[in-house]
Amino acid sequence: MGSSSTEVSTIVKNWREHPPASYSLKIHSFSQLENSTASSDDKYQSRLFSSGGYNWRLIVYPKVNKKDNGGGFISMYVEIDSKSLMVFTPPTEVFAELRFFVYNKKENKYFTIQDVEVKRFNALKTVWGLQQVLPCDTFNNPDNGYIFEGGQCEFGVDVIISPPLTNWEILSFTEEYSDPTFSCAIKNFSQFKENVDTSKSFSMGGKKWVLKLYPKGDTRADGKYLSFYLYLDDCDKPKADEKIFVQANFRVLDPLGSNHFKRKLEKWYTEQHPAWGWPEFLSKAELQKAYLDKQDTLKVEIEFTVVSATKYSPIT
Repeated sequence: MGSSSTEVSTIVKNWREHPPASYSLKIHSFSQLENSTASSDDKYQSRLFSSGGYNWRLIVYPKVNKKDNGGGFISMYVEIDSKSLMVFTPPTEVFAELRFFVYNKKENKYFTIQDVEVKRFNALKTVWGLQQVLPCDTFNNPDNGYIFEGGQCEFGVDVIISPPLTNWEILSFTEEYSDPTFSCAIKNFSQFKENVDTSKSFSMGGKKWVLKLYPKGDTRADGKYLSFYLYLDDCDKPKADEKIFVQANFRVLDPLGSNHFKRKLEKWYTEQHPAWGWPEFLSKAELQKAYLDKQDTLKVEIEFTVVSATKYSPIT
């Protein structure tokens, strides 16, 4: 089978009641406008107007724009004042959306047309627009409503400035570590009297962490299970709206080295959830039976496989 591609138009046409917000050009005699532009490259240029902190001109070709294949159509453009580009060193670039308007008295609405692609204005390209806004035959026929009351008409434009990107985030995932494992042990486990054993702080994936073991189980374990959790250290607890993804393997190690008990964690750490784990990680009966060595020591470890990191734009 052969393949084919279809070019998708970026031109959007619509009707709306609200007038243009950036600039309106009202003509009292369109025929005289046509005559007057014969000596000015077939175009009419408006006075300067301000929009988005820059100065612009609306350009209308009432008959034909020979330079831009606009024959037989009303053509409309916007030109940025080159002095606006020289405010900064080096000269700036301006990104803008352009929406052109033609008033229709019959509909009492504005015909609007725009290329939805944002246009890039700079010193090398100061003019953007549409060469085929409306067919001249359609526009010039008074029955269609664009010419009214003896030759009046109205054109307009909205120049919508796209501000520079200021809000962003970059999410990355660390998947390779020189030493992805952290281990700790509880000696004399059967005689351990504290409710919780907290490991020393350790670093992984650019964050500091601690392991917490509850030999008798936490409040949800009913005294029958070992509870096992991974906490972000207090110095690295997530801030408001921050989150960190962790994928890790929790293990209670078999003293004989052949049958470790393992659970896999895949969770997002947030301000509301700075710790994840299991209240019922391993039953105490099974632990006592198979996971204490001859010195009554319990050894556990966590192996990190993924930790995310996110860079954010400053909040102003």
